[in-house]
Amino acid sequence: MKDIGKLFPFVRPYTRLAVFSLVMLLAMVVLDLSIPRLVEHLVDQGVRQKDMGVVLRTSALMLGISLLNMAVAILNSLASIRVGEGVGRDLRQAIFAKVQGLSYGNLDGLPTGKLMVRLTSDTGAVQRFFQISLRIGTRAPLSMLGALALMFVTSPRLAWTMLPLLLITAAIIVFFSARMEPLFRQVQQKLDRLNTVLQENIAGARLVKAFVRADHESRRFTAANEDLTQGTVRVMEFNSSMTPALTVFINVGMVLVVWLGGGQAIKGELSLGQIIAFTNYLLATMSPLIMMTQLANTWANGIASARRINEVLDAEAEIAEPSLPKVLGADSPGAVSLQDVSFHYRGNSGLQVLEEVCLEARPGQTIAILGATGSGKSTLVNLIPRFYGALAGRVEVDGIDVRELAGDSLLSQIGIVPQETVLFSGTVRDNISYGRPGASEAEVVAAARVAQAHDFILRLPQGYATRVEERGVNLSGGQKQRLAIARAIITRPRILILDDATSAVDVETETLIQQGLSASLEGTTCIVVAQRISTVLNADRIVVLDEGRIVAEGVHGDLLRESTVYREIYDSQLGGGVHE
Repeated sequence: MKDIGKLFPFVRPYTRLAVFSLVMLLAMVVLDLSIPRLVEHLVDQGVRQKDMGVVLRTSALMLGISLLNMAVAILNSLASIRVGEGVGRDLRQAIFAKVQGLSYGNLDGLPTGKLMVRLTSDTGAVQRFFQISLRIGTRAPLSMLGALALMFVTSPRLAWTMLPLLLITAAIIVFFSARMEPLFRQVQQKLDRLNTVLQENIAGARLVKAFVRADHESRRFTAANEDLTQGTVRVMEFNSSMTPALTVFINVGMVLVVWLGGGQAIKGELSLGQIIAFTNYLLATMSPLIMMTQLANTWANGIASARRINEVLDAEAEIAEPSLPKVLGADSPGAVSLQDVSFHYRGNSGLQVLEEVCLEARPGQTIAILGATGSGKSTLVNLIPRFYGALAGRVEVDGIDVRELAGDSLLSQIGIVPQETVLFSGTVRDNISYGRPGASEAEVVAAARVAQAHDFILRLPQGYATRVEERGVNLSGGQKQRLAIARAIITRPRILILDDATSAVDVETETLIQQGLSASLEGTTCIVVAQRISTVLNADRIVVLDEGRIVAEGVHGDLLRESTVYREIYDSQLGGGVHE
């Protein structure tokens, strides 16, 4: 239960409602337990004494208690629903906020499918746990204890006879409940797998179709779906075996009451009303036990989900904010320096992605990074905004180690166009102004012009008001890249990182974009990651990466003469053209 306990702070804002719900629940238990006592009075003092007045008064009182119990139950339900829904909302908000604060390294270990399950299925299970606990979950044990106490009041001798039976029943429930939690945890893990396969297939539906892999993906989904179904069936089969077993104990208890209680009644030691009352209290003791077995899956599911939610909430961001953060000024020049930087991804400690990299970019310079796929280009530029932390060496912006800078201050000076273009549902205007929501229409248009996006935007059905569909599926790859470039430009960054940002546009458009950037972002430090030579020809300095190391740097002409790696890339793309 410690995992559930760690989530109790989410209940704290609803303490008054929760207490009110519990008070109403306690009142329900008292009212429920009063009925058998009234039945005993009605039988012994009314029916057996042939006193119609007692019968009528007691019946009216029982009816009034039933109506009051109904009103109290409604109030309890309303309060518990508000608590449960509030906790669910706050949990989703907390998980979402936590994910926003995690670094790239953390997110590498939390696939989208798993995060979706925690935000939906797991929070729903915890929400139901608290809701049910404030209703039936708490009512059942209170009713059981109250009924047990009244059994001793009604007939101590008979109660002591029933006690071993009740203890055995309770032990069976504890056993089943303890076994349920790991089973539910396994089911949630299988649901993770199913959601991951589903998310991958929805996101990559066009690729699946292009490669005619529908049958393969169908088999993957069928296997994950079948695995989840089998796991769920095992849980339900295990759970369903409890109720029949406990029903046997109830029937045994009833037989013992009739047998032993009947014998005491014949001897005059018990009245008929007491036997009826004791039988009702026995049912009020055993029924909650059965009720709790039916709720065991809800509790076990909630506990398993709480553990998985805590895995996210307890995650420590790999990139932590400094205790005394420094802030870059508004007039920050934008100098970048990497000094003996080494890096490897989590879980690949034996495979260095970058090794002892040194790089200097003075304010206003354009530095191009060229290299084969997997040489470490994207990793290198991801260290500058500190999406990942260098494992050795220093990364500095304007002479300050990025580990000492406040994250927002650092990122406010950097404009980024990532390798994989991400657009959000909304209008074209919304996507361009995403980093500067307050940008004017003129600023949006100016950024689009620099990115060579203005003309194609005007040809869209509603121009800048045209809606971008999910993942930008109604735009071409080149159009999406140009919108992403405009989005970075409009933030007026001091450092602009273009990670293979023009790979989907033609060379002529790329040249126009480069000219526009030079004119509109004068003084901005540009770091351009590129696959093709045409992108880097006009850079102030070209850096060539090979297997995580800088193997050459300089201008195009010098590298063509002096660097074998650069010359091989040049020849492979331009067919061994004239070396100038």
